[in-house]
Amino acid sequence: QVQLVESGGGLVQAGGSLTLSCAASGGTFRNYAMGWFRQAPGKERMFVAEINWSSSTTYYADSVKGRFTISRDNTKNTVYLQMSSLKPEDTAVYYCAVGPFSSDAAAMAYWGKGTLVTVSS
Repeated sequence: QVQLVESGGGLVQAGGSLTLSCAASGGTFRNYAMGWFRQAPGKERMFVAEINWSSSTTYYADSVKGRFTISRDNTKNTVYLQMSSLKPEDTAVYYCAVGPFSSDAAAMAYWGKGTLVTVSS
């Protein structure tokens, strides 16, 4: 049984920073990309960032480019999302995902249950 468990969410003021973690277990993740998606209240789940197996390639949504940094540690099967200069519009439930290198949520093979990030103004 594959499990992805996110952690690190919480309340932060606008302009602040927060780092999310996602630990994957129960499967073989070699050659899979890992990424982050988010869903705000009343909105669709949207792509945030992704990183390939070797960490040689990353891709970010325009809305977070320059503010968020994705990284991974394959020895721990863990992906991280460092968020800085946070804005109220970043408020959402953040989901970790594993799958092919794609910004399409439908292409992802496995999902975590999410962690809530709230940015106050």
